[in-house]
Order: sequence, then structure tokens, then C-alpha cells
Amino acid sequence: MASLAITRRGFIGPGGALTFASLSPRAMAAVLDPAPTRIYRNARIHTLDPAIPSADAIAIAGSRIVGVGSWAELKSLATSRTEVIDLAGQAIVPGFNDAHLHAVGESLLGDVLVGNPFEVEFFTIDRIVTLLRERALQTPPGRLVRGEFYDDTKIKDGRPLVMADLDRVSTTHPVIVTHRGGHTGVVNGYALKNAGITRDTPNPFGGTYDRDANGNLTGRVTDAALNFVRDAAKEPDLTPEQLRARAIAGQAKISQEFVRYGLTSVCHTAPGLVAASTGLADDFAAIQQIRREGRLLHRVTYETSGAMLDAMIANGIRTGFGDEWIRFGATAEQFSDGSFSERTMSRATPYPGRTPPYYGNIMQTQEGLDALVEKQMRAGIQPNFHANGDVAIGMVLTAYERGMKLLGPADRRPKITHCTNVSPELVARIKALGAVPALFTSYAYYNADKFHFYGAEMMEHMMAYRMMIDAGVPVCAGSDFPPGPFAPLMGLQGMVTRKGWNGEVWGASQKITVMEGLKVLSTNGAHASFEDDLKGTLSPGKLADMVILDGDPAAIDPERIKDIRVQQTLVGGDVKYKA
Repeated sequence: MASLAITRRGFIGPGGALTFASLSPRAMAAVLDPAPTRIYRNARIHTLDPAIPSADAIAIAGSRIVGVGSWAELKSLATSRTEVIDLAGQAIVPGFNDAHLHAVGESLLGDVLVGNPFEVEFFTIDRIVTLLRERALQTPPGRLVRGEFYDDTKIKDGRPLVMADLDRVSTTHPVIVTHRGGHTGVVNGYALKNAGITRDTPNPFGGTYDRDANGNLTGRVTDAALNFVRDAAKEPDLTPEQLRARAIAGQAKISQEFVRYGLTSVCHTAPGLVAASTGLADDFAAIQQIRREGRLLHRVTYETSGAMLDAMIANGIRTGFGDEWIRFGATAEQFSDGSFSERTMSRATPYPGRTPPYYGNIMQTQEGLDALVEKQMRAGIQPNFHANGDVAIGMVLTAYERGMKLLGPADRRPKITHCTNVSPELVARIKALGAVPALFTSYAYYNADKFHFYGAEMMEHMMAYRMMIDAGVPVCAGSDFPPGPFAPLMGLQGMVTRKGWNGEVWGASQKITVMEGLKVLSTNGAHASFEDDLKGTLSPGKLADMVILDGDPAAIDPERIKDIRVQQTLVGGDVKYKA
């Protein structure tokens, strides 16, 4: 039986989805206001709504879904104003939701791209040097030359970049090549000298200046240490107007890319955690500006930090403030440790082959975590911490448990971004708290070439979708772009097969089904941002955010899921992308 919902002047409040067993579709058409603007038929629809898990037709009025079922049930809803579209067996799924990324459209437009942002591609060191040298020739001496999307395991030369390579770029500019993971960089000698760093400089808390066996600096800089090098480097001069224009152009660019891949909702982490030069205020203003101009194509949950977060707390603005297009979500990720892909995350056991023993970078004390969580929970702000390793995850959970005990039970959904290396004990604590872990989306496919650094046994506890789903944890997924490509179908393939681009399978015990993966990528993302009533399933009364695919992920060979193409992306019933 079809599931239908009444609309009143285009608005349905939370809980407005109704099933009318006694009303015929023709009778329902008489009370629909307005009539469906569009009905898609002859489709393979995965609604993710347990009440009506599959259908072949879906009706939309304005921005909302008003009917889901069979074409035989819905066809009488059509009027002369209704566009009926035959999809000839194509699939429809709920719009994909990326629960954590950095919307670096400005970087895509303005920085030197020394890796492919969206797909697996290998670069040579000479190619990287040439690209950076071309930029250096256009940049005044003493000003920063920046490369982005570098990936140390996707270099044709079979070795990573080192300082000597970047000294070939320039000896009169600071050159910083940031790993796409965001936690490490390779810099030239000028950049180190400019920052006052020598072979005798001690490592700061939470970071390292890497050295070779003879104690000489290699140019690789990690986590907190990278901040010192960046802070000393001077950006090219830009006026405030130029900075604002770059921010606006960047947000418009990234929005186009999101919908091209089927993303209808995205948790934007505020800038400052990646190399983009846009300030936080300009970033948020740019999102509002492209909305006014009709160029915001996806929904934004803004995860903020710094002065904007302080202002929210001071003025009583809580998580959820905003509307269906732009709203404040959790805090931006607050670092507790290092990177999974760059091998700086916290570990209870040392990294193999490192002398002296290296356990990763812890970037916050327990007391610091406790204080931040208490402050944010008291203010009605959803706390969110980046934690990859088991040590850091345990510390973050301790802070969350303390906050919950102090303030009493409530549906706070504290967020753990990445939450990579877990155990059954840690997962049980996550479940008890009602926390929402946002695991990496595309890493299982894209970063399989890095997993040998951890080994087969440890990888059975990494990106543990199976363990969390079995424990009843509403795990969601965030690409962390730039660190991982944000293609949801690449992510889905990795979740289902655990096979990487290189044919290697890691962590096979954590495989999940296609339908579980679709739920992770949509329903659970909506739950994480307290928007369960608005989106995440194709249910009557919810927003008409959905993706039309040229293949059915549940029917295709799982190793070809990433090759399915997005044909259309609809946000609020409007086609925002069409192939």
C-alpha cells in the first residue's frame, strides 16, 4: 500500500507523515494542496523507511515527498500540473549525507594541486616539483607557495617527497606541501629557516620535526609542529575584497562538486584546520551569499570553532539553530590526536620500526578535554572531537561520560569524528553514551595502500562498521575531504567489500551489507545532526532529497558499486545536478 502525506501550503511539520489505508489515491488527490509537482515511476526505490522499504514510484509536491508506493497506487494523484517521469528501471536512494568534511573549494580553485582530489591517481615527484615551480615563478619572493592533495603512497617514484625535492622548487620562497590527510607536510629548507627551526629545535607538544638516522631534518613535519611552520610563512598579499571573492567562488565550486557525487547534506567543518586562507567569518558569509544568489545546491550543517563558537555560547545559540538549508551543528572537530592515514594517531602500542618508540601524537590533555566538553554541553552545543586512535578515543569518552554525569541524562549525541581504532569495550561505552561516531567514508577503498603500516590484526578493529552496527550504534560516515575523496559510492563499495583500489582486503570482519551502508550514508547522518524528522529516508512528509542512479547498488556486483553514475541529484524536489 502506498504511503501518503497531506501538505498544507507546502509545509508539513515533524511527524506529518501519515498512512491513509481508507483513502483511494483519487480521494487523496482531492486533499493534496498543491497536487504533486512530479511523480517518478518505474524506478527501483530504496526508501530506507521500514514501513515501506521498497517502491517503484514516488510523488513530490514542492520540497516534500507526498507519496511512496507503486505506480498503480500513485498514478491517480497526477493532475494536469504533474510531471510524470519514467526512469526505466533506474534506482533512487535517499540523498547522501557526509557527516564530516572540510569544504575546501577555495583550495581546489587557487592552490597547486599535487594529487587528484576525487580519484586514485599517481603523481611523479618531478611533476610535483614542476607544478610548484611554475607557481613560485608567479609569486613574490618570501611569500608562500603551497601544494595541496599530496599523498605519500601515491607517488610513482616509490618514495615520499623530502626537503631536497622542494629545495628544487625554490630557495627564496617558503614551500609547504600539505599531505591530503591534513596532519603532516613536507617543507623546503627556506620554510624551516623562516620559522627558526634547526636540527636542534625540540619537538613541540603534539607534533614532530622528523629527522633521519643522522639527526638531520627531513622536511617532514607533523601535527602541532606544522602550525609553527605555517604561521611563519607569509601568504601572498590579498585585499579583504579579494579574500571574500575567493571564499564565495570556492563555496560555489564545492557545492557543484557535492551534488555531482550525490551529496545533498554536508557537515562543513569551519576553516583553520586545513591550509585554506579563508577566515571563518568569510567562510560562513560565503555560504550565505551563494544561497542568496541561488548557488547553494546542498544543505549545510555548519560545525564552527573559535570566535564564532564563543559568540554562540555567549549569546545562547545552540546546536540546531538555523533552517533546512543552513544550521549550526556540532562544534568543529577538536583535535585529541593525530592522523590515521599519516600514521600519527594515538596507539596503546608503539608504531613498528620507529626508534625511539613512537606512540602517535596526543594533542590534548584529559583535563583540557574535560573542560571543553563541560563548557559545550552546558551551553547546549553538541561536542565533537577528532579521535583516531584507541588512546584518544578512550580519553574523549571519559570526558563525555564525565559531562553526562555532571549535567544529567539528555539526548546530546556527542560526536566522535573518525573513531577509527576501537575495541568491543570502547564500542560499548559509545553505545551507553548515545554518542555518534563518524567513521571514514572512502578510506577502505582509497587508502588500502597504507594499511600495511598497521597490519592485519589491527585492521580488524579499524573503521569498525560491523562491530558498531551489531552493537546498535547509529554509526555515520564522513569522508574528511581532503583526506579522503567524498564520493559516497566509493565509500559504499569499501564498506561492503573492504577491498582497496589495489585489490588488497583489510579488516574483512568489518564488512557490512549494501542496505546497511546506505543507511550509514543517509539515515544515520541525519540522526547525527538531529534531523531525523527531516531527511535520511524517502518517507512521506520528509524533504525530497534523493539521488537517481544508473545502477542499483543492491543488485550490482559489489566491486562495481563505485562505477555507478549519479544521473540526477534532487534537493528539496529541485534538480541540482543532472548528468
